Amino acid sequence: MMNNTTLKFSRKDPANFFRTLNSRVNNYFKENNIRRTGNWQLWIKTIVMFCIFLVPYFLILTIEMPGWLQILFTVFMGIGMAGVGMNVMHDGNHGAFSNKTWINDLMGSSIYILAGNVYNWKVQHNVLHHTYTNVHGHDEDLDAGRILRFTKHAEWKWYHKFQHYYSVLLYGLLTINWAITTDFLQMKRYMKRKLAYGKLPNPFVNWSTLVLSKIIYLTMWIILPMLILDLSWWKILIGFFVMHYTAGLILSVVFQLAHVMEEAEMPIPEKDGSLKNTWAIHQLKTTVNFSPKNKLINWFTGGLNHQVEHHIFPNISHIHYGKIAEIVKKTAKEFNLPYNEYKTTRKAIIAHFSYLRLMGMKPKLQA
Repeated sequence: MMNNTTLKFSRKDPANFFRTLNSRVNNYFKENNIRRTGNWQLWIKTIVMFCIFLVPYFLILTIEMPGWLQILFTVFMGIGMAGVGMNVMHDGNHGAFSNKTWINDLMGSSIYILAGNVYNWKVQHNVLHHTYTNVHGHDEDLDAGRILRFTKHAEWKWYHKFQHYYSVLLYGLLTINWAITTDFLQMKRYMKRKLAYGKLPNPFVNWSTLVLSKIIYLTMWIILPMLILDLSWWKILIGFFVMHYTAGLILSVVFQLAHVMEEAEMPIPEKDGSLKNTWAIHQLKTTVNFSPKNKLINWFTGGLNHQVEHHIFPNISHIHYGKIAEIVKKTAKEFNLPYNEYKTTRKAIIAHFSYLRLMGMKPKLQA
């Protein structure tokens, strides 16, 4: 259940952490004469990700192949789907892909072929998650209904003691839920609360866009293959599910490693809605990096393994996170502030499921 209380971050930062950090990051771009947005590397990555995502789709539609290869191709499509989401859509909807608004809008709109919706994503991610990171009742990324318990502030149920086992099965359902139910429920909720990232859209246009995009989406991924391929409808639905499950599992795990960890604080605001830290320090304390030196992880996740940098500078393209991380880490250390990170993805995954196990214990049994 989301809380409508307005939160207020502290304005007291006597050591001027963010002012110092922001000045150093700005100087980095100025001294190196580079833009804060994407570059040629991002454009190449965009082409590669779309190829991984769409080329197998067109091959399945145009070339006869055995069933096992079709399933393998849907796995590749899921990997590409996650890659487009993390590298292209994400930067676009943060206004970080390009210094041209229309390019950001175009790249951000790639979410429509990932089964999502631009308006819903910007409200949930840019407004609620990035502003109220890890605040129970305000950050919807912590809200998994009653089936998963991500924070000690959430109600405990007896079946949560098994969540470190069954959670991974549910993580894969992320994007297929976008396609079927989540977008409709979110739009109803957000429009009712008059939430928006920027200007509140016209309700009729917003709902029409949602319905039309879903029709086009289902036509492209289900109806068209049914018309072209000599396959039973249930086999096509299996392929659709495998693609989504692969993408959902990748995206969910990457997101969870950033915030649903023991090191990531989950503060509760005072009754008046005030939080004890400034916004920037709050981001440091609620976010975790993983595998920062792994070139493949850096490349494929769109820098989302550098969530600390992303949360403090969401309008800077992930292409630059590796360099910025050195500045952020050094500055945090100077100001005696935490800089949470795991050296490897494996250690971060183990830590995440250990944390789920902890949250699954009956509250009085938790350490």
